[in-house]
Amino acid sequence: MAYVNTLFNTNFLEYASYVIKDRAIPHIDDGLKPVQRRILHSLFEMDDGKFHKVANVVGHCMKYHPHGDAAIYDALVNIANKDLLIEKQGNFGNIFTGDQASASRYIECRVTPFAKEILYNPEITEYEDSYDSRNREPVVFPAKIPLVLILGAEGIAVGMATKILPHNLIEVLQALRASLQGKSFRLFPDFPTGGQMDVSDYQDGNGKVLVRAKLDTSDPKRILIRDLPFGTTTEGIIESIENAVRRNKLKVQSINDFTTENVEIEIKLARGVYSQEVIDALYAFTDCEVSISCNLLVIKDRNPVSMTVTEVIAHHSETLVRILRAELELEKRTLTDRLHARTLERIFIEERIYKKIEEMETQEKVTQAVIKGFVPFQSQIQREVTIEDVERLLKIPIRRISLYDINKAKQEVAEIRARLKEIAYHLKHIVEYAVSFLDRIIKSQSSLFPRKTEIISFQRVDAREVALKNLTIRYDAETGYLGTEVSTGKPLFDVSEFDRILVVRKTGIYSVTDVPVRLFVDRGMLACGLADKEVLSQRVFTVLYLQNENSYAYIKRCRIEQYILEKNYSIVPENCTPLAVTTKEDVAAEVRFVPGKRAKSGVVQLFPVAEFAIRGLKAAGIRLASKGVEHGRFVPVDKAGRSRGEKGGPNRDGEPHNIDPDGSAPAAPTPTKSKTRGQAAGGAQGAATRKTPQSTKKSGTGANKAAAKPKGQKNPIKRKGK
Repeated sequence: MAYVNTLFNTNFLEYASYVIKDRAIPHIDDGLKPVQRRILHSLFEMDDGKFHKVANVVGHCMKYHPHGDAAIYDALVNIANKDLLIEKQGNFGNIFTGDQASASRYIECRVTPFAKEILYNPEITEYEDSYDSRNREPVVFPAKIPLVLILGAEGIAVGMATKILPHNLIEVLQALRASLQGKSFRLFPDFPTGGQMDVSDYQDGNGKVLVRAKLDTSDPKRILIRDLPFGTTTEGIIESIENAVRRNKLKVQSINDFTTENVEIEIKLARGVYSQEVIDALYAFTDCEVSISCNLLVIKDRNPVSMTVTEVIAHHSETLVRILRAELELEKRTLTDRLHARTLERIFIEERIYKKIEEMETQEKVTQAVIKGFVPFQSQIQREVTIEDVERLLKIPIRRISLYDINKAKQEVAEIRARLKEIAYHLKHIVEYAVSFLDRIIKSQSSLFPRKTEIISFQRVDAREVALKNLTIRYDAETGYLGTEVSTGKPLFDVSEFDRILVVRKTGIYSVTDVPVRLFVDRGMLACGLADKEVLSQRVFTVLYLQNENSYAYIKRCRIEQYILEKNYSIVPENCTPLAVTTKEDVAAEVRFVPGKRAKSGVVQLFPVAEFAIRGLKAAGIRLASKGVEHGRFVPVDKAGRSRGEKGGPNRDGEPHNIDPDGSAPAAPTPTKSKTRGQAAGGAQGAATRKTPQSTKKSGTGANKAAAKPKGQKNPIKRKGK
């Protein structure tokens, strides 16, 4: 057990920390992962203005990177394809098609002047030992601009991951300038593949964006894809379109890929299909529209930190000022030393101090003679004369002394003094100097980095809304099976694969399920229809059922407003048997009461459903009469409440009620109170008392034999055409 504790408390934590800080997550200061930093460090060391074989760069970088050449090669190709820090020559692959780069021995690269300007300054760079302590490598580069936003990054570590989208170089520099000036700014991603983007949920770098391909629909029978969504390739787009065609989501005649330096995918549509009709389907069922989630996680102060784009810009505005101040102070020290050296050199030659060393016998006396020779000119010297200064003066060749140009020396000293004056001014006005530095870069690079991704506002296309209703739900009354692959039954209605359906079985149990392929729902199914929540919650269900204890008939009207998928519910109270279910309003419940002892047949009475109040789903129904009922169904009625005498009707002869097959919900009637016998249709004698029946403790449900469908009888259900 102690060994396991050691593994988790020490080894695993060390591994997790290493992966987070030294492998997968970029540093906020230079925006680079360790392998990328080592590649650029190798290129800076190898830089001679010429192209280098990538294989040589990889080999050189292996002095610093302990994880093999494959990771170095892939990272180098990735950076080079961003066309910012590395200049490439040869086949580095294609970001549009996803084609791979050539082998490292065939391609060449070199660091760009822009990379040297914003990254490379060894004098102010902190270095540390490499993994084998044979070499020195930078901890981070002193980057003057936020490369973490410009390049973007993606990495998975232990317990965390980062996803930083790339941004436009010029827009980032403008945001950095605005931050230095105390102005507000907004910064959004820009992708090398172009396309269109909705940034309404970007959340300053920690939300998500919707990106779309740019479609050319000028030809009604052909669609051209000109730009790709970020993270996709032409191969992936074409494959997703082919998959949608195979699933019958799109109707396409052919797909052609003409992509070279620019994206061009041609989609020829099938006969009878036009470009404007399939745009939404392309966005819904293919990679022409993708959602990209962002997580701006970086290494800061040797710890992983989640930040926003605004915070990164603010951090880099401070970093830029600090780096520029360090460079100015470094240049000031260098120029001061140079001015001191030139002043000593001028005095040494003009005043012929070198003549005083001719009679000196030892090195120590020579040095002291030179130092004493400068004493009268101490006011012209910047600082104290050191032994190192004397050594440098004594190394001046005689030829240079004889050809010394006093005017040229004075001009050089004047230039140095002028530059020192400029540096002093810049140090005093460091923010203005930083802004001028950014303006210079923006001016030189603006034509090379235009925005490629168009920012627009659009809503994500819901696949349910644009899906074709190309599946037919069938019900076989003889076998009790329902589904899209039931071939022996009668068609009920058309659905798409994203629809859900409501099924009411003969026992009164109902459930909502995804479109079934083949589902057993038993014989005598009462109702079936689409179960869109918004439509379903407005639809009124009318149920005619019997109480098993005394065969009294009840009518219940309710709405199904909530449900859990695949969960069974009961639409009638316990110990009751449903006779019929309908969603129609122009119908009446026709019940035949049990005949008396001397009557041959029972009395038939109509009860228009519109006269009954709508109750809660769990409430009991309203009793029609205190008489036993032997048969009940729903029949169509006219406005006066009289039966129209039609042979068919909802749930007549066991036919399942097709709940609104065209998808339009009937208008919900205004709830009304229960009416008296005189107001009921049919003019039946005797009071039809409508009270909520009391539940009994007996369990079980009986089958409604009167309403049961004879075996073998076909279902006269009409199917709505497309």
